[in-house]
Amino acid sequence: MADVVNLTIAQFQPKKGDYSGNLKRFEQLFESFMSTDPRPDVIAFSETVLTGYFVEGGVRDVALPASTFATDLNLAFRARCSGQVDVVAGFYELHENTYFNSAIYVTLGGDEPVIAHVHRKVFLPTYGLFDEERFVEHGLGVRAFDTRWGRAAILICEDAWHALTATAAALDGAQIIFVPSASPARGAWPQPDEEIRGPASMHRWERLARDRAEEHGVFVALIQLTGNEGGKAFPGGSVIAGPHGDIRARAPLWDEASISVSLDLGDITRARASSPLLADLRTMLPHMLRSLGRAGERE
Repeated sequence: MADVVNLTIAQFQPKKGDYSGNLKRFEQLFESFMSTDPRPDVIAFSETVLTGYFVEGGVRDVALPASTFATDLNLAFRARCSGQVDVVAGFYELHENTYFNSAIYVTLGGDEPVIAHVHRKVFLPTYGLFDEERFVEHGLGVRAFDTRWGRAAILICEDAWHALTATAAALDGAQIIFVPSASPARGAWPQPDEEIRGPASMHRWERLARDRAEEHGVFVALIQLTGNEGGKAFPGGSVIAGPHGDIRARAPLWDEASISVSLDLGDITRARASSPLLADLRTMLPHMLRSLGRAGERE
């Protein structure tokens, strides 16, 4: 267990459908990130980072098993780097003859990669710009998992819009919740005196990250795609929120970028002591589960 986690968020613009070309660029990114001081313990990338998001029926062409994806990442890392690093990255997954929108947590640098967890997106948007249910299947749960430094969880994009998913992750012991996302810019821009520049959707995302972090006393790392796909713009604007609901770092809009922050896990203890919302929830959980059961029976 570590006291401090050095986290780097990589806001990446993939070339749509070009898995091999995007992977080749990862060699340069890994080399750049690992040359910093301190070196990152974790590098986190966005949803569907090596293929782009709006591939639609092309999911069949770009999806691959998690073990293959992990091996490819490991080869890209070892091509220019030594040592070890943990990586979070989203990809289209082929698992048990089924396609999923997934994200992996994997340790790179050894002879073989070590996969700690694969999260399969639970909530698939199929409205407005989105049509995910036509091309991938639902994941069926959220859980935390052990890492070299502590305990983490992954939610993918819309998963984080449902408070229950972050609650499940935090109750399962997550200290950092990673949220890889590919959320296009939507909505009117705010007034000029607003702190956050950019489309309304980015305001909602930042508020969401802060609220999930503060309610559960965890760190939330939101990693957004950037670039354009078929006339749809991904604005970037990734953020890291602390367990007091504060913003620890904010990436720029519209461009590739990286942000690096050292996260003191002791801040979680201090935040939960000041505002023991998670402890209160754990105490009342049996009663709340009965309430949820009754709500399910109504449906």
